[in-house]
Amino acid sequence: MKQPELFGTNGIRGVPNEDLTTDLAMGIGKAIGTFFNGGKIAIAKDTRISGDMFMLAVASAIMSTGSDVIYVGELPTPGLQYYCKSKGIPGVMITASHNPPQYNGIKAIDKDGTEIDEESEIKIEDIYNGKLFKQASWEKIGTYNYDSTAIGLYMDSIVSMVDEKAIKERRLNVVIDTGNGASYYTSPTILTKLNCHVVSLNANPDGKFSSRNSEPKPENLVDLISVMKTGKFDLGIAHDGDADRCVFIDEKGNYIDGDKSLALIVKHTIQKGDIVVTPVSSSDALENICREKGAKLISTRVGAPIVARAMIDNNASIGGEENGGIIYGKHQFCRDGAMTMALMLNLLTHENKTVSSLLEEIPDYTMAKSSVARKKSWEEIKKLLMENFSGKKMDFTDGVKIFDEDGWTLIRPSGTEKIIRIFSESPSKSLAEEYNKTYMDFLANL
Repeated sequence: MKQPELFGTNGIRGVPNEDLTTDLAMGIGKAIGTFFNGGKIAIAKDTRISGDMFMLAVASAIMSTGSDVIYVGELPTPGLQYYCKSKGIPGVMITASHNPPQYNGIKAIDKDGTEIDEESEIKIEDIYNGKLFKQASWEKIGTYNYDSTAIGLYMDSIVSMVDEKAIKERRLNVVIDTGNGASYYTSPTILTKLNCHVVSLNANPDGKFSSRNSEPKPENLVDLISVMKTGKFDLGIAHDGDADRCVFIDEKGNYIDGDKSLALIVKHTIQKGDIVVTPVSSSDALENICREKGAKLISTRVGAPIVARAMIDNNASIGGEENGGIIYGKHQFCRDGAMTMALMLNLLTHENKTVSSLLEEIPDYTMAKSSVARKKSWEEIKKLLMENFSGKKMDFTDGVKIFDEDGWTLIRPSGTEKIIRIFSESPSKSLAEEYNKTYMDFLANL
């Protein structure tokens, strides 16, 4: 099957004025406008300093095709997606999500609020490569308008999906680190609406992400972890640059891996007969939980749009990835950091237990992650893996998943960077780390 060349796992990304130029942005903008063929197209951006440049380039290109552009502001990607779903119009998000500040990107959103599928991405690329752009006559060129209601619409929708009254009565003590990204206003405000006692870190827009790196990994959350170790708070929360992901710190200051927070939220959200969707990179803990609850688990290739499409096709209630990206189908079919945050508040309120005690109920698996630079083509790497580890069971749903005696390792090319990602899991921490090192060393020496 043909794969998109410009669109990666989550849109087009690159370094401004290097591999992501305004010429490329305008060409893609024209292709998007041509593909959606008239009407209105919403556009938003995160806080990156190159956001205005790319937003204006894409917007002007879309208008040249005869579509009207509605700028809805600086807000999380799921905020734009909810607006698109609510209004029934497509959209474009200018973001590089968790990538460092020197990156930016372009993500296309469908009329139902989901990220466009691969087939649509290929059609947009074909329009771009063939310069098959629609060009409106002077009197039919699109207009540019601003709609300030998107942020309020999004925040109110999040609050409406949880037990607002109970959470307000619980009055949880929460620390949130928005990392100078797109959630700097929305997530602290949602917490305030839910009557939490809120301490905010880095809740100011800063396109250089001066306070910390955008990806919410433990090494980037030193300040948040330090505050949580004071023992004065119930929950620590952190987002990435565009806030489609959310990770947590427990009341003792311990970082909670994304696979564990996903398992915890799934366990306290699903009922018998429900369907859960997750990529092959997710923890086996989810399979155990679904079996225990009488729910069905469906595994897919890695990528939030792929998970979302599978959820729609199978009428799944919840899904997500091990990186803190949870998709709550009852709200919208996309990763949503604020919705994930609200679901965690909801279960803490109803269970009336600490986060650490709730995590003790989750099947205990350890996941080790690493990456190496991709020096050869993926097809060459895949062939070498199959030849050198031919005696082991393998799965090729996405990349190569190799099963060892008491665990597994998934090896796949990143859709956003020129690296190979390596995920290893086992009930034994030492084995997970051993498996990860074995395959990392093999790939590094190719």
